Amino acid sequence: MVSIKSLLSACLLVASTCASIINVERSPAPLDSRTQQAKQITTYPKPTTLANNTVFAVQVKIPGGRWTPLDVYLVNLSLINTTTGSSATQKSSMAYFDFSGTIEVSVTYNTSIVNNATIRPYSLNIPVKISHKTVSFTLTQPENLIVQVNDNIFDVLHLLSAPLETDVPSANSTDVIYFGPGVHDVPGNILQVPSGKTVYLAGGAVLTATVNFSRVHDARLTGRGVIQSKSGGAIIAEYSKNITIDGAITALNPNGYAALTGEVDGLVISGLRAFSNKGNGDGIDIFCSQNALVDGVFMRNSDDTIALYQHRWDYYGNSSNLTVQNSRLWADVAHPINIGTHGNTDNPETMDGVTIRNIDVMDHREPQMDYQGTLAINVGDSNMIQNVHVEDFRVENFREGQLINMRVMFNTKYNTSPGRGIRNVTIKNLSYNGTNANPSILDGYDSERTISFVTFKNLVINGKQIADSMRKPTWYETSDFVPMFANDNVQNLTFLAS
Repeated sequence: MVSIKSLLSACLLVASTCASIINVERSPAPLDSRTQQAKQITTYPKPTTLANNTVFAVQVKIPGGRWTPLDVYLVNLSLINTTTGSSATQKSSMAYFDFSGTIEVSVTYNTSIVNNATIRPYSLNIPVKISHKTVSFTLTQPENLIVQVNDNIFDVLHLLSAPLETDVPSANSTDVIYFGPGVHDVPGNILQVPSGKTVYLAGGAVLTATVNFSRVHDARLTGRGVIQSKSGGAIIAEYSKNITIDGAITALNPNGYAALTGEVDGLVISGLRAFSNKGNGDGIDIFCSQNALVDGVFMRNSDDTIALYQHRWDYYGNSSNLTVQNSRLWADVAHPINIGTHGNTDNPETMDGVTIRNIDVMDHREPQMDYQGTLAINVGDSNMIQNVHVEDFRVENFREGQLINMRVMFNTKYNTSPGRGIRNVTIKNLSYNGTNANPSILDGYDSERTISFVTFKNLVINGKQIADSMRKPTWYETSDFVPMFANDNVQNLTFLAS
């Protein structure tokens, strides 16, 4: 009789032989989740000397991985007191990292239980889960966003993410000015960038100086680091050609503009993030420049987040081919986008060819009627603004201001003459969902300095399309449904369904 032991041994031998004959391929061992996470997520430790904010605790991971904490920076924002005119600093939070693929995010609000939470801008349509003090959600691609809890305006988390870096300059290259992780000071607090050079700020680097491109060409600022300038703005580019600011640089509470550019031909500002809380704390201001592209920026500022101007100070000349696209804007003071204002009465200038597309305006607060408008085109100083195309402009429920403000104006605080006019403006796919907007204004100066040929296509206010073809009383103006006031010096104002 064959024993059970002998039978089992024979079966094992047969199985082994068969596997050898047919060359069975066994699946490789699964990649260690920590190794995979390191390939998909890059975090950057904050220098210990910088202020942090412990209101939020932030963690990220790949599905099935282990949580990795992010350092959280203190961000200062501005709230204007309308009685005194003073600015009260409001504390907020910011964290940044890089990733690819799909990741999970956990945000814990240490101050109190989370009653409600949302991701801004709303157009992202990112669902959240709330558990006690923690908000969790999933990202499938890098985004610059705000985690807003309990309807807070300032006590929020600005969570900024970028794709993984793939082309890091060499620290040993003679063409690279390299700043690794840590805090870096520069004598005089100004870093002068020569022609042909690249300034690289590694993730975790903090530069305390202004980066200055002046009378140079083919120069670049890139990386993942932070500029926290001790004096002056974060970035200046002037009288130059082919200047690139890209990567995912963050300007953190500079003492001036995040980026000031004047008389630049060939300008790219891509991926810049900026926060400000001081007076004249503009985001990006472009004067008298040609062939400029602002792409994928995130601005939260204490003055205009993006401004396109003509002559001011020592900048002169016409502007042309200016594009602002794929960006997210939050104006705690003044305009999200402001075009015009400054110019040259003695030698009038023209801004010709402005394209604004795929923009999310998350907030706008400006009590002064002269400076309202999520999109403002205000020309003074004998300026002419023409051939403006705006498309896919999404406006959320802002605190105070106007949706649109177009004026040929003479503001004696800034101008020495009225503007010459505004003409050929097309605004397509503008949507506003909210209840706080004051009536929009289109105001030509006189019969010679007019606003002419303004066309709205698919203007949607709180879900209702505003068009000349809509059903309405015959004695109503289409603009009444925005609501919008257009004076007698506005010619050829049209609202089309598509």
